[in-house]
Amino acid sequence: MVNNTAAKHLTDKTILLTGGTGSFCQCFVKIALQHNPKEIRIYSRGEFLQSEMKKKFNDERLTFIIGDVRDKSRLNRATKGVEIIVHAAALKQIPVGEDNPTEVIKTNVIGTMNVIDCALNNYADKVILISSDKACYPINLYGATKMISEKLFIQANSQGKTSFSCTRYGNVSFSRGSVIPLFLEQKKIGKLTLTHKDMTRFWITLEGGANFVIGCIGRMNGGEIFVPKLPSVRITDLAKVTAPEAEILEIGIRQGEKLHETLITQEEVPYTRTFPLFYIIDSFKTWNINIANTYSSDTNSWWLTENELKEMIRGLMA
Repeated sequence: MVNNTAAKHLTDKTILLTGGTGSFCQCFVKIALQHNPKEIRIYSRGEFLQSEMKKKFNDERLTFIIGDVRDKSRLNRATKGVEIIVHAAALKQIPVGEDNPTEVIKTNVIGTMNVIDCALNNYADKVILISSDKACYPINLYGATKMISEKLFIQANSQGKTSFSCTRYGNVSFSRGSVIPLFLEQKKIGKLTLTHKDMTRFWITLEGGANFVIGCIGRMNGGEIFVPKLPSVRITDLAKVTAPEAEILEIGIRQGEKLHETLITQEEVPYTRTFPLFYIIDSFKTWNINIANTYSSDTNSWWLTENELKEMIRGLMA
């Protein structure tokens, strides 16, 4: 859960969420509203999703702004008077990114540059990036753009008084495009598709991700990459728990897909500090603390059990 320090950092603040109608941001809004922000600005491209979100929350503290992070002038107007920016806007689908690289670069890289410039121009206090485990040793365009976004955010701390930090975590259960909704849909026909029987992933709930980001806003000074300590899951186990009676078909790893994911690379280990619930990678300081060679989903010491997976799916369906 979010501690009192993080809550204090949201109280009476004006917050801008890019990609504001996405699964993560909707969960973030639900939690953040409990901490009495002055205003939360929802910045996104989709008018229908905005209208649905407006009806869902029905809260006068929410302001809805149609805009794209590619449009710097529109984003600059949306950022005026903002104290905290959560940058969640991105094109995330890996196969789509491989087929449409220029579009992904425009949103994920140029859009991130625009967020940084607008934050500096408008003297925002804190800006935090929602990154991904795919930024570590990237083999697909999406991961490469997230790696670049992290580098841009860390370097931006040298350009003004605004603090820029990153959060980096794994697959989010029940987010848009995640595997559980796919498995539940395939369950209806009795056949689940699995790309590889040995595939593993880090796992976090939407609420866990939103709480983690809110906590990081309270802790950040600028220049950090925050990494939560997460359980791993075998995708085969997840498929069996989701649809125990279904046939599982192995179809092969897709273009740009990894067998396992990494959250801290071997090269980042010397810059990493460990805390009870998370790690902090600070590129400006060498700590020489050997946490591990890497922090990867296949060598992780914490795994979700079958019963925990059942409880998780049951809770998500409730």
